Amino acid sequence: MISQLTIQQILSRIDIIDIVGGFVKLKKRGTNYLGLCPFHNEKTPSFTVSPAKEIYKCFGCGKSGNTISFLMEHEKYSYAEALRWLANRYNVEVEETEVSAATRALHQTADSLYIINNFAQQFFSDVLLQSEEGQDIGLSYLKERGFSKFIIAKFQIGYCSQQRDAFANAALAAQYNAEYLQKAGLVVMRDEQLVDNYRGRIIFPIHNQTGKIMGFGARIIGKNDRAPKYINTPENEIYIKSKILYGSYFARQAIDKADECLLVEGYTDVVSLHQAGIENVVASGGTSLTPDQLRLIKKYTANLTIIYDGDAAGIKAALRGLDLALEEGLNVQLVLLPGNEDPDSYVNKTGGEAFKQFIADNKKDVVLFQLEVSLKDAGSDSNKKAAVVNRIAETISRLNKAEDFTKQQDYIRQCAGLLKIDESGLNTLVNKFIRERITKQENKMASEDAKLTAEAAVQDAATTDEDALTLLNKDELIERNMARALIEFGDYAWDEKRKVADYIFEEFETNGLHELIDDKQMLWIIETYQTWIKEGVDPSPQRFLYHPDMQLSAIVVGLMDTRYELSANWKDHYDGPLLTREDRYKEEVSSTLIYLKLRKIKRLIDENQRDLEKTASIEEQLTLMQTHLHFKQLEKTLTVEYETVIFK
Repeated sequence: MISQLTIQQILSRIDIIDIVGGFVKLKKRGTNYLGLCPFHNEKTPSFTVSPAKEIYKCFGCGKSGNTISFLMEHEKYSYAEALRWLANRYNVEVEETEVSAATRALHQTADSLYIINNFAQQFFSDVLLQSEEGQDIGLSYLKERGFSKFIIAKFQIGYCSQQRDAFANAALAAQYNAEYLQKAGLVVMRDEQLVDNYRGRIIFPIHNQTGKIMGFGARIIGKNDRAPKYINTPENEIYIKSKILYGSYFARQAIDKADECLLVEGYTDVVSLHQAGIENVVASGGTSLTPDQLRLIKKYTANLTIIYDGDAAGIKAALRGLDLALEEGLNVQLVLLPGNEDPDSYVNKTGGEAFKQFIADNKKDVVLFQLEVSLKDAGSDSNKKAAVVNRIAETISRLNKAEDFTKQQDYIRQCAGLLKIDESGLNTLVNKFIRERITKQENKMASEDAKLTAEAAVQDAATTDEDALTLLNKDELIERNMARALIEFGDYAWDEKRKVADYIFEEFETNGLHELIDDKQMLWIIETYQTWIKEGVDPSPQRFLYHPDMQLSAIVVGLMDTRYELSANWKDHYDGPLLTREDRYKEEVSSTLIYLKLRKIKRLIDENQRDLEKTASIEEQLTLMQTHLHFKQLEKTLTVEYETVIFK
């Protein structure tokens, strides 16, 4: 049996358009894709694929499903065969395992919690709408907040009565397990008796991406200094707060359609905005954004707009998780509401259209806003200003992916202007933070690898034993490695006819790799080396190290500074020869060149995608889609080759 870990890895990588598009010619139609159904003979396309919902449906024959069911139906695979096909497609190693008693117990617990939560939701809704207390207190409160019966029903909002054990008694009478009721956070044990945990509170069910109820948020009615405003479900097998965004189930399609996600703080903010016709909104629950939450947002859009109160607490809350959002490649903007308003109160005051217009008119780039706030706080204190410079440089350094290079440089230009400092100096500081983060990652990996093999002690930072896809994000490291390999090994033999430098420059010319070197300093070294060859000058390491241009010399010195030194103790602990970078120079050069080719393929894919989005011609779209598939196959081939070079 395929392990759950393997299945989760497969599912996290599935792209339904990628898979189904391999069997059916699809054309984008709005937010969906349309094609001729592969399951029945039709001349007019009725086969629709929704990337937001991750499903397909034919409106002709009625067949529908997800990526796995498509493969099972189209290719006549079993479930396990479909998973293995996908694992092979996405280079996921399949782990086989038998279902243990513990695993079965875990699944049973999760299923039981979902069932209990569903019962609880129905119970609380009935109390709200049908009981005298629910109508007088709970429903009156919701109506006072401006919530309609429709929106209450849509979000399945309920009410827990003030009676000590009303829900507990109902659940026990329905034969629900007391232990699971406590695990779900619905009841607590007091004086050896189960009592309701959410007494006298409005109940907000929290749904997962399929609409199942994972847990609840319970809001107190009125003010009570002795009780928390909200009580949330404790973490359990199905409720993990760091992976949840309230309202995401209801907002998925709207986010995809608008290509923007609005982020607010509270449950009522989400509900009020939905009622006002603004549905592309989710809530963080007042916590710092986590990587899992950000990836959930990015699944539907790369554009995140944070809407918080305009006071100091709201500003602080809005800036939490900023660095993580940038690392995930999100375009983050911020809107601060006027006065003491929150999204709930403000949309009720202005109406939906005016609220949307306010958002559109008052968006601020969150990085620049952070800088403005920090500078205001620093005042004339030079030490505080220096800290601001470091903090903003560290923030900008999070934008270290190839596709973010232009954005990063734009931030450096704008921030340098606001800070009134030299742009090149800020750029250097940003690169310093990037290098430090890379070094920490490399050192961690090197420490782990050292336990298994002596090679890690002498392996260059560009070829440390790590996932190839992770390495694809380390553009600066690879460029530095290219320049260093050229200096150190350029005069080494590549084959019987060529030196390493000859091979590198042939690859550069054939594949147009010069344009992929973004680091101007590294490009300077590479071009200097090439010029010297053409002029008949010996491009030795010493000539670079002692270059008359002190700036170039300093760059090379830093470049040649090896991070790893071979310990004298290695020979006492390991048998056999210890390979050095000199022993593996061909592998180092090959892996670096393959990486640059991968980078070029990615840029070609991005360019092709932009062309595809612009054209309205079906013929051109088909040609571009075929080109896309060709590039993706090249990317896959190169990735496999890259991993083989590094890990063999």
